[in-house]
Amino acid sequence: MLELLIIAAFAVLAYTNLTVHDDEFAGVSRKVGDRLGKLWDIAHQGMRENRFLRAEKALLTILKIDEKNAAAYNRLGILYAKQKEYRDAIDCFEIASSIESTPSSLHNLGLIYYETENYEKAAIAFEQALKLEDGLAARHVAYAKVQEKLGNDKLMLHELEKATELEPNKETLSLLQKAYVTNGMMAEADIIEDRLKKLIMPAGRPKRMVRPRRVVV
Repeated sequence: MLELLIIAAFAVLAYTNLTVHDDEFAGVSRKVGDRLGKLWDIAHQGMRENRFLRAEKALLTILKIDEKNAAAYNRLGILYAKQKEYRDAIDCFEIASSIESTPSSLHNLGLIYYETENYEKAAIAFEQALKLEDGLAARHVAYAKVQEKLGNDKLMLHELEKATELEPNKETLSLLQKAYVTNGMMAEADIIEDRLKKLIMPAGRPKRMVRPRRVVV
């Protein structure tokens, strides 16, 4: 849509003046770009301050100017999700993914499907996100939770193990330990428990502070 507006402006200038200079064309581009930049600022500020109507109007205006703006659809989906307007959020994330399939837009789509208990579609969205980017533990955790809902315990454990490999922190380890216990894998759960203790407990005993002797003069 942005390109169409620029071409239309170019046509008007060409009609009134057969000689079109590069700086005139650049001026049109800058004006549209400046307006989009201001609208993005309004949208970001509105979302930070929970002024959802203001943010929504800014994002919808961006989409009127540039109807193929996947980032605007993605941000609009997040806005609707925050307000629990899940149907609208799904529509936005689906459009964003159809325009430009990014890991974030697909992951967000999966989260909304999960929230609305559409686990089959959530699994597909998470799988597609992982194909594009599999280096984040959060993506594997989300996919694991969906597989748990679908009753695929083996795949669920595999994804949680992958998450702990990527980010061996308290959150991922705790999730994996709980999954092991639920599936009766107590030996594996004990190993994870030991790893958790090492994360929580400081290494070795703290050294005693040696104070200088008080000398009375």
